[in-house]
Amino acid sequence: MIEKLEINRSKTAVIIMDYQIRILDSLPKERLPELLKRANILLAKARQKGVPVIYVEVIRGERTPETEIHPDIKPKAGETVLTKRRVGPFSTTNLDEILKKQGIDTLVLMGVSTSGCVLSTVRWAYDIDYQLIVLSDCCADRDDEVHRVLMEKVFTRMTKVITSQEFIETLGGI
Repeated sequence: MIEKLEINRSKTAVIIMDYQIRILDSLPKERLPELLKRANILLAKARQKGVPVIYVEVIRGERTPETEIHPDIKPKAGETVLTKRRVGPFSTTNLDEILKKQGIDTLVLMGVSTSGCVLSTVRWAYDIDYQLIVLSDCCADRDDEVHRVLMEKVFTRMTKVITSQEFIETLGGI
């Protein structure tokens, strides 16, 4: 049984990382529709409840059609989109500064891949004292076993790991 999770919406942001065409195409095709569906439902509820959504994309060279954020999960007008050059978003963007200016102390993480951007972000954010929630079913990795081990054994030492539906219920239902 999960303990009762309380969210202060004014101090929380959803961080969606690397939901880009090329990266999503590296996942098994049968997983993609459900991942995008869950992510869209979660983002819609966060927006409805006033929780800011921040997109992080990775561009290591030139911007190409394959590096674009997937068309099914595009940012809304006015949402922050940060471009990083490394695996995690903190070292090559001003994410920490943006969060601090908004008074954000809790991050809700979703990203592809679990063993890449999500792991890097959890480690860095934990080390600089953010409260963390990882949405297990809005993260994905090419290796299901690595995803499972990170979610069940590694992240639980530093963060709450819940499903997108549990987070939506915490925000106030469907």
